[in-house]
Amino acid sequence: MKTSIGRTIIHLLLVFFILVFFPGCNDISGAPSIPPIETFLIPFDAFTADTTGTSVSVDEPFSLYSPLSTNQSYWNYAALTVGFWSAVVVVGLAVPVASFRESFQHTPVHQPDGSWIWSYSVNIGVFVYSAKLHGQFIPEGAHWDMKISKESEYEDFLWYYGEHNLPATEGFWILKQSPAVPNDLLQIDWSRNISAGTYNITYTNIVPDGPENGGYIDFQYTDDIPYDYICDIYNKGQDNHTYIEYASSTGAGRIKDFKHFGNNDWHCWDSERMNIACS
Repeated sequence: MKTSIGRTIIHLLLVFFILVFFPGCNDISGAPSIPPIETFLIPFDAFTADTTGTSVSVDEPFSLYSPLSTNQSYWNYAALTVGFWSAVVVVGLAVPVASFRESFQHTPVHQPDGSWIWSYSVNIGVFVYSAKLHGQFIPEGAHWDMKISKESEYEDFLWYYGEHNLPATEGFWILKQSPAVPNDLLQIDWSRNISAGTYNITYTNIVPDGPENGGYIDFQYTDDIPYDYICDIYNKGQDNHTYIEYASSTGAGRIKDFKHFGNNDWHCWDSERMNIACS
């Protein structure tokens, strides 16, 4: 009996020692925080929803564009221009986007080298992907990489990686095209004002030697009135900018594009997406 009690006391003391001197063994509070979704994904929903706010399937990103509806031509052109980037990211990079969204639902495991790994599965249609998000602190910040596997096709493909500063107010992501074409595809640069709730995110084409290398979409969510969404879309092939300003609360907005309109004037639409004179 005394031996049993003695062993129990020793066991409890050992547990206490581990909890006090090695808190990371049972606590995820030491793990880096995954940067929020706005550091990875531009809110394309503003241009892929009908006037009631119902989202359109990403499989049909251009279903709302009606070139023949001239009384909505300004909105249509804005949606078409943004829709190109939406198709590249939301459709073409569906697996890395879904893996990033899913990461927030899981708990990391502390590794012997001091890093952390979030491991989980992602379902996209009938396919199942295994994801491993690796995060670790580096001098003055954190580093991330995402490895994705698909049974019988590829294993631990490094689909994207990134870094940010310690307060997570600015950073970047680099995305690869696919396991079949593993070249660099997209760089995402982001910054945010946490207290104000505003942020800036830029997608840049970085395909090596690609004709559109250097093209980009720069998106800002601001506290400006009336337009809190501001876009600058640069078409590298045409050396042309499309500027879009949009009110997320009403749906009203305006667009400027010299090559398309033949002038540098703003062209406006109202909350029903109907062409109107700019005030």
